[in-house]
Amino acid sequence: MALALSLGRRGQGTCWPNPAVGCVIVRDGRIVGRGWTQPGGRPHAEPQALAQAGEAAQGATVYVTLEPCAHHGKTPPCAEALIVAGVARVVAAIEDSDPRVSGQGFAMLRDAGIEVITGVLADQAAQDLSGFFLKTEQGRPFVTLKLASSFDGRIATATGHSKWITGPKARRAVHAMRARHDAVMVGAGTARADDPSLTVRDIGVDAQPVRIVVSRHLDIPLMGQMARTAAEVPVWLCHGPSPDAERARAWEGLGARLLPCALDEHQIDAVDLLHQLGQAGLTRVFCEGGAALAASLLAADLVDELIGFTAGLAIGAEGLSAIGTLGLEKLDNAPRFELIETQVIGPDIMHRWARALR
Repeated sequence: MALALSLGRRGQGTCWPNPAVGCVIVRDGRIVGRGWTQPGGRPHAEPQALAQAGEAAQGATVYVTLEPCAHHGKTPPCAEALIVAGVARVVAAIEDSDPRVSGQGFAMLRDAGIEVITGVLADQAAQDLSGFFLKTEQGRPFVTLKLASSFDGRIATATGHSKWITGPKARRAVHAMRARHDAVMVGAGTARADDPSLTVRDIGVDAQPVRIVVSRHLDIPLMGQMARTAAEVPVWLCHGPSPDAERARAWEGLGARLLPCALDEHQIDAVDLLHQLGQAGLTRVFCEGGAALAASLLAADLVDELIGFTAGLAIGAEGLSAIGTLGLEKLDNAPRFELIETQVIGPDIMHRWARALR
């Protein structure tokens, strides 16, 4: 199952809106088939592994990280494919919460006389598939908030200069993190100040995440890096209900997708923002700031994972804060996270935090 989970992670960032599933087929103590969800969500992991196993699948044990699907979509049910292949046993990590499946895949297998064992490494599978479950159950993607800051929590000097706070090894690590998410998201202020490309570079990955900019008025440069490459790498613009019509037409002409979102007072409503992204099929979003967007997501309790890169320099109180105003009066109301890991990456420290249990 551990191998199946590692295979499933290969699909993270490329197989949305489908879950990133891994599958291993074993017969007589030998692995005869392996598979994981392919880019775009098809083929699924089980047919991939069955194709590799061929006739050796008959009488074999199948290890799969998520309950095999039981519904007819763009492909036949994976449970049906396992039955036709004549497998003897299916070991699954976790049940699928999609109402089209939700136990029905297991029932199909048992009705066909196949032994079904569940709950193997379920906690790890739940973590790996948390974006898919959030989209299915709450209609929103899993959100990772990444912040790179100085020792004193600043992301730029008072003049906005920010290149580079962290070193090249940390930046390379961020590219690997981008690749494991469906989309990379920033606020309009970051898009204007940094003119980022938000692509994955220098790690040998071809597939690119969707690039999202949250901008109420669409007041982001039409000559920037994302505008110039919108026809090559997807750009989605999340805007308010009354964007500038001329800018909207210009961005659509460049190939961008526009997603209207509701407002919360004078800014994009974070809950509706993530609902729109979930409706569009995203399961994992990597937010890289800026301060206002980070604060909005934290205040709405929508950050599932927090990743910080801390550099050994001080900028001072006049520098720009990593997180905008939260309006807290008591520490009891502050968003809390539990430390998962720390790493030294070049001259910097990476620390990863998960949503704390309440």
